[in-house]
Amino acid sequence: MDMIDLRSDTVTRPTAAMREAMLRAEVGDDVYGEDPTVNVLQQRLADELGFDAGLFVPSGTQSNLLALLAHCERGDEYLVGMDAHTYKFEGGGAAVLGSIQPQPIVQAADGSLPLTSIEAAIKPVDPHFARTRLLALENTWHGRTLPLDYLGAAHELARSRGLGLHLDGARLFNAAVACDVPAREITRHFDTVSICLSKGLGAPVGSVLVGSQTLIDKARRWRKVTGGGWRQAGILAAAGLHALDHHVARLADDHRRAAYLAGRLREIAGIDLLGQHTNMVFIDVPAERLRELDVHLREAGIRISIGYLPTLRLVTHLDIDDQGIERTVEAFRGFFAQG
Repeated sequence: MDMIDLRSDTVTRPTAAMREAMLRAEVGDDVYGEDPTVNVLQQRLADELGFDAGLFVPSGTQSNLLALLAHCERGDEYLVGMDAHTYKFEGGGAAVLGSIQPQPIVQAADGSLPLTSIEAAIKPVDPHFARTRLLALENTWHGRTLPLDYLGAAHELARSRGLGLHLDGARLFNAAVACDVPAREITRHFDTVSICLSKGLGAPVGSVLVGSQTLIDKARRWRKVTGGGWRQAGILAAAGLHALDHHVARLADDHRRAAYLAGRLREIAGIDLLGQHTNMVFIDVPAERLRELDVHLREAGIRISIGYLPTLRLVTHLDIDDQGIERTVEAFRGFFAQG
């Protein structure tokens, strides 16, 4: 029985066509800037998203870290959501490696940082305080898309206060597809953007940071310092290029399947549907039944992330088809039918 893995869209495996593209990739030494496929990937995303340059890096965590290091110096501060990935799930890298202080702000329900809260968090120019340099937003956040008018307002506020803007756009193309706009309509508000290729786009590894030539030059140096310089990386860049050619529009299928899954799970007594956003479904189940549910789903060939909290996240992606969604619904129905 094929395993249905709904833990995350990071679990996607390269398609046969993507593997073929990787096999044919022209390669060179990227530390010397000589890998032609890497160079094409970097410039393609920079051009499409409205920036001067791009930098291909091993992970989204490193991409975000390099952006923070490029924007900020020791003793500087960045404003970030309390539950944002860059603050909560990336090992405190900015503080550990850059001596950059995060100033977390409680996010609104849609993932935005209230403009009044941003304004209040900006420190006065005074030796007592860290220097506020950067506003970092995330889109999508728990599958939620930031409103386009909010991005414009946040941009205007940041500019008026002399702040740079960084976007953790790990799922940028999910946001663009959901909002039915070119991704550039989102990225035009930012100075740097991190895009993950290994989530819904289905590449095996890698992210690209885009920005001005000056910021990308700084990020490139920090990439080397943090051990992210790689050699014949064109094999991996080819997977990213294939994903951009073939896997962006199909993100709508993931969103459709997530919406369908949410609707079917809503019908099952014992499941509390909390919401569905882009390719993510959030449900609550009785906490005392979590371990039992985990065993039941694994026996049915289904994997989801089950911890100690009753809130569960189910993520649709490239490797989940309509039949997989139906199997998932039936497995949940069978479990809760047991009483």
